[in-house]
Amino acid sequence: MDCSGRELEYVRSVLDSGWLTTAGKAQTFEERFAGAVEAGYACAVNSCTAALHLGLEAMGIGPGDKVLVQSMTFTSSAEIVRYLGADPVFLDCDPYTRLITPDIVDKAMRLHPEAKVLVVVHFGGQAAQMLDENGQPGLLNICRKHNLKILEDAAHAFPTRHGGRMVGTFGDVTCFSFYANKTITTGEGGMLVTDDKAVCERVKAMRLHGINKDIWDRYSSTKPNWEYDVIAPGFKYNMPDVNAAIGLAQLERAEELRKARENCCRYYHEQLAKIDCLERPEILCAWEHHACHLYPVIIKENAPVSRNQFIEIMADKGIGTSVHYKPLHRMSYYREKYGLDPKDFPNTEYIWKGTVSLPVYPGLTNEELEYVCDAVRNILCK
Repeated sequence: MDCSGRELEYVRSVLDSGWLTTAGKAQTFEERFAGAVEAGYACAVNSCTAALHLGLEAMGIGPGDKVLVQSMTFTSSAEIVRYLGADPVFLDCDPYTRLITPDIVDKAMRLHPEAKVLVVVHFGGQAAQMLDENGQPGLLNICRKHNLKILEDAAHAFPTRHGGRMVGTFGDVTCFSFYANKTITTGEGGMLVTDDKAVCERVKAMRLHGINKDIWDRYSSTKPNWEYDVIAPGFKYNMPDVNAAIGLAQLERAEELRKARENCCRYYHEQLAKIDCLERPEILCAWEHHACHLYPVIIKENAPVSRNQFIEIMADKGIGTSVHYKPLHRMSYYREKYGLDPKDFPNTEYIWKGTVSLPVYPGLTNEELEYVCDAVRNILCK
């Protein structure tokens, strides 16, 4: 990750202050991030998983409830459902974008009308179809129709726009990741945003043991303010100021970093267009509205090598790749607990069997990108 901004300066100011845990820097980060995504409230936590967990808890999800989750995602999107004793209902996705679609959700609700929340994963940095398009209902209208709440997993999607709005302004709750390899980082960390004040207040209490008073407010008060109450058995999910300081510096450069990743993705998209056995991701939005977190391609069955062989040959050439993701219906826990059959996820299976993500990060030069593209062509164009 590129940390060549004011990260060291801001971290030094925290170390010099003598207060290393959650305090003023975290509050400032919350305020500035809420402004960046045009949301009413923001709550900084120690991971996106924590944000998703707190968001689902604040929505009132509990034992026996059902939550819709696509299978093509990282395990966090579903494990938080199990934290609360609820059950994920796994869905297929679009084979070209890896996104959940309004039609998939509409069909799922006919089979599971009791489901209470939809987890929307904005895969790779591109927004799912939240709004109506070309006379077809978007996810917001589909969810209103079925009285279904929306939890957005935006771990890949800052800064992402859709329909003139930022991701972070559509669902009941939206959660972002600041893990070391995400679009901006705090080392480890996450952010929950919402326009619902009650949800925000619940999350702020539950992120730190269920205590009803903010720790920084208690200790920074000019009058004795030691008394507090525990309103629920909460969690230890707060973001320390050291991490928030890194986040503030990263936030200042978010668009600069996004443009650098866009350069990587656009380069691949143009240079790899004519390889018959390679399928590029479908880009539905303008490039400037895409966070460009990932560039996942599919090695087709007619390729001279398998996906796994492709990864090994690329590694031999000094090029690191990854797989996003092995779908959750293939993971032993979910497969065995819910009796999942790959045949029920044809689009996800198609993606999984050939998917590989090419390197995308701000420091990649055009010369390095051309080296990657040359390697891809040499392997696949035989």
